[in-house]
This record gives sequence, structure tokens and C-alpha cells, in this order.
Amino acid sequence: MGMLILGLVLFLGVHSVRIVANDWRSQTIAKRGEGAWKGLYSLLSILGFALIVWGYGLARQQPVVLWLPPVAMRHVAALLTLVSFVLLVAAYVPRNGIKAWLHHPMVLGVKVWAFAHLLANGNLADVVLFGAFLVWSALSFRAARGRDRAAGTVYPRGSLAATAITVVVGTVAWVVFTLWLHVMLIGVRPFG
Repeated sequence: MGMLILGLVLFLGVHSVRIVANDWRSQTIAKRGEGAWKGLYSLLSILGFALIVWGYGLARQQPVVLWLPPVAMRHVAALLTLVSFVLLVAAYVPRNGIKAWLHHPMVLGVKVWAFAHLLANGNLADVVLFGAFLVWSALSFRAARGRDRAAGTVYPRGSLAATAITVVVGTVAWVVFTLWLHVMLIGVRPFG
């Protein structure tokens, strides 16, 4: 469990700089340069992610069961992760209505993903992993919306075509991940 926690602290810590120290971040970028900042940010993110994967894998070998979720929660989680995939894609498709409406769909996608996995999993490692991401995403979304208000950010209206593309691509990605990649990468079949 220690490696999982260390990875979460490192990965989410790096991703929390804009939440807790946005001015320091801006000053550091101005002083050291954007390339140096991105390099260090990427290096620490990759290291943190690797520790999360390794630590979660170790923790799953000796699970500490906190509760046994009802089987129906797997299906609820599957539907929620469909929403999560669409939100994640919405962060990248230009001029889609989802981003125009929500402004920060990737962070909301992480929030929905984490909540879905908390519903379907009752082991301590799951609660630590998905709970940490849920808390981080809630704080990150709040901070991003605050930055938008302070800067007077206006998001362009979305088009119906871009929104449709977003939903289709997100759904296809969800199907591929749910039916094939989840079992290959995580070792768990979401539907069975």
C-alpha cells in the first residue's frame, strides 16, 4: 500500500500545483522556462503513475475487503464510465457543446470515472486509489472554474457536428476499453 500512496502523492501532487500554488507555478515557469517546467512535470508524473500502477498491483495481491458491492454496481459503474469516456474525449474535440457547457470536461471525466469505480469496488486499495482521484478532481474542477471567473474566460459555443463526433468517439473508445482493454491491462472483466 505504501507504493500506491507514494505514487498518488507524487502524481496528484504534481497535478495539484495549479490548485494550491498557481502563482508559484507561474513564477517558476517565468524563471526557469516553460520547457524546464514541462520536463520536470512530465518526469514526476510518469514516475508517480508508474508507482501507482506498481503499488496498486501489489495491493491487489493481498486485498483488504472493506465491503462487497452489489453486482448491480458493476453495471452502474459501466454506464458511468461511458459518460466518463465521452467527457474525456470532449476535452480534445474542438468546438463541441459538452466543453462549451462544462468548460473542464476532462476533470469531470476523472471525477465520474473515480466515483464509478468506488461504487463497484470495496477493497482498501480501491478506496485509496479512486477516492484520491475523486477528491483531487473535485478540487481541481473548483480551482479551474475559479481561474476562469478571475480571468473572465469565455468558451466558444459548440457545434452539433463536433458534439456528435465527441459522443461517437467517446462511445467507441468506451466499448473497446470495456470489452477488450480493461481485462488486458487491469485483469478484470467489467461485465463478468
